[in-house]
Amino acid sequence: MVEFLLVDLKQKTIGVLMGGLSGERDISLRSGENCLRALKARGYRAVPIDAVRDVAQRLDESEIEVAFLALHGRYGEDGTIQGLLEMMDIPYTGSGVLASALGMNKVAAKKVVRASGLLTPDFSEIALDEDPICSAARLERELGLPLMLKPVEEGSSLGVSKCKTLGELESALAEGLAEFGAMFAECFVSGCEITAGIIERDGKLECLPILELVPKNEFYDFEAKYTEGMTEFILPARLEPLVYSEAASTALQVFEAIGCRGYSRIDMMVDSAGRAWFIEVNTLPGMTELSDLPAQARAAGISYEDLVEAILLTAVA
Repeated sequence: MVEFLLVDLKQKTIGVLMGGLSGERDISLRSGENCLRALKARGYRAVPIDAVRDVAQRLDESEIEVAFLALHGRYGEDGTIQGLLEMMDIPYTGSGVLASALGMNKVAAKKVVRASGLLTPDFSEIALDEDPICSAARLERELGLPLMLKPVEEGSSLGVSKCKTLGELESALAEGLAEFGAMFAECFVSGCEITAGIIERDGKLECLPILELVPKNEFYDFEAKYTEGMTEFILPARLEPLVYSEAASTALQVFEAIGCRGYSRIDMMVDSAGRAWFIEVNTLPGMTELSDLPAQARAAGISYEDLVEAILLTAVA
């Protein structure tokens, strides 16, 4: 069956959708170019598609038969492009409309994960019309300091702040609401920062080796993610065997609770008691030369080209 699919796919035009309109456009272009090269190296008829506002016309004109999504952030990772592709009857990689929308909305994802009986830090939503000074005082009472302030719908840690004082929180709130709109605050969990890549191969879900992240900055922010040398990557994560196993199990449960498909990456914090706390899910993880998922795949003996091909197969399996 797999061999048949590979032969069949090599007769199709595969559009690698990249770029897009979000704040992660540059990262997406890097991911997309890497995936495009890998597909071409494997003999696929792959073409680049910049998923901007005329993306439907570009897909139609290029006669795309399968879409490989290398998009990140709004309009690419939030169910928007997924809905368009379903309307155009084009198979695509990654999660479907609902799971993509849930994964992109961090508050919605946390609610679903918590309702599934899994741990996620306490949080509080912030109304768009709420005064930053009043909001900061409320958040300090409800969640304490330090806390993490985040946009509800952004990726790559854009707009995320670790606030240790009331003044920092007031300032970050004012800036965040103005730039990103909807924001929320989350209790800070001290401990080991980890991420678990999940991939579907031969119809079975597999948790790749868990990656421990030791950033030089306060936390794993945008700079630490995409600047070489700013983060120490430890594979596998330095966790006790039982803690490691439970973290992998939590990642798989999150994947299924959100309804992900094909592949995703689950970010978690492990506290001093060894408990894994869900932070967020990335339904279209980065595929750059510095991205986590390819590193995890390499640790599992999966080359970059093998990883890209496995992801492609989930679009039509």
